[in-house]
Amino acid sequence: MQTYNGACHCGHIQFEVDLELDHVRVCDCSICRKRGALNFRVEESQLRVLTPVSDMTLYQWHTATAKDYFCPICGILPFRRPRTAPELWTINVRCLDDVNLDEIPVKKVFGSQLD
Repeated sequence: MQTYNGACHCGHIQFEVDLELDHVRVCDCSICRKRGALNFRVEESQLRVLTPVSDMTLYQWHTATAKDYFCPICGILPFRRPRTAPELWTINVRCLDDVNLDEIPVKKVFGSQLD
């Protein structure tokens, strides 16, 4: 595993994550499609959020199971709790420093088929 530093666009939300970045997930649900995030799921122990969650904006919809954490300043979503695995964190790989996105295999996820 490698440790990556991550942040939103303005740097207000900072985090570190340990992962083996062997793929990213692209979901076709309405919010992921519009957001354009490249997602990777990690266990709770792999993510260290350096900014208090109280300094973030929380967005929930539909079943209110997924929790999307946004920067209240720049609007970027660096990570979320996914609906289908709320015990995990989903990292927006686009928010990680020093990652060549062109080298990472993409897996498609069909969140649009969830009820």
